[in-house]
Parts: sequence; C-alpha cells; structure tokens
Amino acid sequence: MTYTIGSLCTGTGALDMAVLDAIGGHVVWHADPDPGASAILAHRWPAIPNHGDITELDFATVAKIAILTAGFPCTDVSIAGRREGITATNRSGLWHHVARAIDHLRPELVVIENVEGLLSARADRGLGPTDPHVEAAGPDALRALGCVLGDLADLGFDTEWCRVAAAEVGAAHRRNRIFILAWPADTEGEGRPGPGVRGRAAERRAGVADPSRVRCERCGRARDGRPGPADLDLQTADAWGPYAPAVELWASRLGRPAPGPTDPDGRLNPVAVEWLMGLPAGHVTDVPGLSRSQQLHALGNGVVPAQAAAAIRLLLDRACLEVAS
Repeated sequence: MTYTIGSLCTGTGALDMAVLDAIGGHVVWHADPDPGASAILAHRWPAIPNHGDITELDFATVAKIAILTAGFPCTDVSIAGRREGITATNRSGLWHHVARAIDHLRPELVVIENVEGLLSARADRGLGPTDPHVEAAGPDALRALGCVLGDLADLGFDTEWCRVAAAEVGAAHRRNRIFILAWPADTEGEGRPGPGVRGRAAERRAGVADPSRVRCERCGRARDGRPGPADLDLQTADAWGPYAPAVELWASRLGRPAPGPTDPDGRLNPVAVEWLMGLPAGHVTDVPGLSRSQQLHALGNGVVPAQAAAAIRLLLDRACLEVAS
C-alpha cells in the first residue's frame, strides 16, 4: 500500500522523513515559503512541487493526499519566543490555515508537531458551549494545545497526542516536542475507504489495546540490546565536556562520529547541529547558497526524525489504528 503525503510548513522535511519511516509512502507536495527551507527542498527533492505560502494557497488546486503533515511555526508559543499564543494574526496563527487545509483535503491521517510551549501558551479561541463554569474560567483559560485539539474535533477528527523528547531516542539533547495524530472520527474496521487506515474499533470502544503494541509516553527509554555509551577518546571528551557521554551514545546510534561543536572561528558549527538533529550528513549544510544563518535557522526549527517516528508509532498504537503495509 502506497500512501500519498502532503507537507505543510515543511522546513527541512524531517517530519516527513519520520512518517516515511513509521508508516511509509511518498511525498507528493510541500508547502513552505521560507527561502532557506525552499532551497533545501528544491535541492533534496527537486521533483516534488513546493506550493509555498499556505495563507495564499487554494487547497482545491493541490493533489489530494492520504496523510497530511504540519510543523506549523512555534514563534508565538515557544517558551523562548514571544508567548503571544495562537491568534489570527501572528505566525503561530498559521495553525488556522493548517486547519483550513485539513477541512478541505480530509486526509486519512494528520501528523502535527510543535514545541512544548503548546501546553502553556494561550489561544484566542472560545472554549465551547456557553456554560457558567466554562465562562468563569476567563478569556485566557484555553491553551494552544486545546485550541488545536478543539479545532480538530470541530472538523470531525479524533486525536491522540504525546510529548516525546529527542533524548528518549538517544539524541544528545532533550528537545521536548508535542506530537498530535488525528484521523476522521468515523474511521471503523473493515471496509474503511482510502489507503488502508483501519481503526481497531472494538478495542477503542473498550478502552483497551494489545499490551504488546502499547508503549509508554517515554518511548525512547533504553531497552535491552540497545548500545550504551562507548569508551570516550580524549578529543571527544575535550570538545563536548560533560555532554561527551551523551554525544558518544548518539554517535553509536547514528553510526558516525560527532563533528566538532564549533567552527574555526569559535562559533556554533552548523554541521554539528545537523548531526545532533540526526539528519543525513550534509542534508542542510551541503545545500548550495545557504548562509550559515539560514542553515542554523532551518535546523533550529526542525525535529529529530527518529524522535518523531517513535512518537508516530506510539500514537498509532494509542489510537488503535492500523496502517496497511
């Protein structure tokens, strides 16, 4: 079974890589107007069209897809950002255009990624039906995650979400991220139209699932048979200081050594950031014409593919959803 994938706010394409790893399929279009991201996408996937700015995109003109991915901007929900939350006029408010895409395209699955700040940043959205207890909570009671989940419910989608850290799959940095999986609420068992997504409806109604398929939220915790930290050499220990054991563990997972953390001028090395993100060597840093600033911007806005793939598998299990192989 081949799944078609459409990608909004694509960035480096890392979230799409995770979907391909966890589910399979092929990407048929991107949509990201950022010059750095556009250069990466054009270089790495020249045959895949980039539809650019989703605020101006008529989704009636794009190919229908089975899976939609979106890592919408974290600018206004990040703890390190402006903390304006999700509004109709700011960058994180691009979520509303993602919702518009979901409403028009009606995909079988939606995969959303954003920062941990979704749990605390506010959202400019009503809480629901008029009720004195709800109204008493005040206008700033709803958080950004609640806005996203509420909009998905209004669109007729069920959801599961989790928080997974990159460190939980062995990465040498914490990088907590929120992942949301959404699917049409009428997904049932045999006979579901589409590419082969089926709900294990009886299990979902009973609130149980096969324990062999269930994983806890901390899905990357070390398990038997996984490699541990290698013996450190002096060069690695000197370069990374107290982080050297974590760096060595990640190196063993990736199967390639860590680059130096700084460049010859003593600045943060984009090649090292790319390695820390678990991307293929040169995925961003070998793209022609990208400035150092553009490289770091693209990498800083991305997600670790292995982290996202682990979250997707976890959420499929929680949702009791099966995808055709």
